[in-house]
Amino acid sequence: MNDRPRLILASGSRWRRQLLERLGIPFTWASPDIDETRRPEESPETLVHRLALGKALQLADAYPNHLIIGSDQVAVFDGDVLGKPGNAATACATLSRFSGQRVRFLTGLALIDTARNCQRVCHERYDVIFRDLSAAEIERYVDREQPFDSAGSFRMEGLGITLFERLEGDDPNTLIGLPLIRLCALLREAGLDPLLDSLPDQGSS
Repeated sequence: MNDRPRLILASGSRWRRQLLERLGIPFTWASPDIDETRRPEESPETLVHRLALGKALQLADAYPNHLIIGSDQVAVFDGDVLGKPGNAATACATLSRFSGQRVRFLTGLALIDTARNCQRVCHERYDVIFRDLSAAEIERYVDREQPFDSAGSFRMEGLGITLFERLEGDDPNTLIGLPLIRLCALLREAGLDPLLDSLPDQGSS
C-alpha cells in the first residue's frame, strides 16, 4: 500500500479535521492562505468551487503523490452571499436577518490527485430553517459561542442547533463544512476506498 497517495486536508479548521477523522484514514493537514473575496458577478456555486479548488491547489506543489482535499462554504440569503462574520456585531446582524427564514448553505468540495494531475470539484447544498429568534437569544448565543469564523454566524456542531426549526439536505456534515458522503465518493473514484483501504500513518490525524 506504500505507493498509495497520502491524504492532505487543505484547511486549518478543527471542525473539518474532526469530520475527516471519522473516516479512519490517516491524514495530515495544512492551512492555505488564499484571497476569499467574491469576484464581481460570481455566482455562489462558482465561488465555492473556486475557493475549494484554490485551497487544494495552493498545496499541490508541496505535496506530490498526494490526495488533497479543499473545501469552502458560503450562506446564500435574499440575494446576498455571506461568508464569515468576523466580529460580534456582524454575527448578530446576520442572525437577526435569518430569524424565521430559510437560508441555503453551499459547500464546495475539491479533491486533487497530484500523482495523476487529476482534479474533481463539486458542491453540496443544505437548507436551514431558523426559528423566530429574539434579540436576547441572538446576543446570548453569539457571546457564548463566538462563531466569527463560521459562514452563517453559527456552529452546527455546537449551540447552533438551538437556533433551528428544521434542517433539509442530504448530508448534515455539509453544514459543518465537509460533505463526507460526497467526499467518500470522490475518494473511491480516486482509488481510495475508506472501508477497504488503509494508508501509512503520517503522524497526524
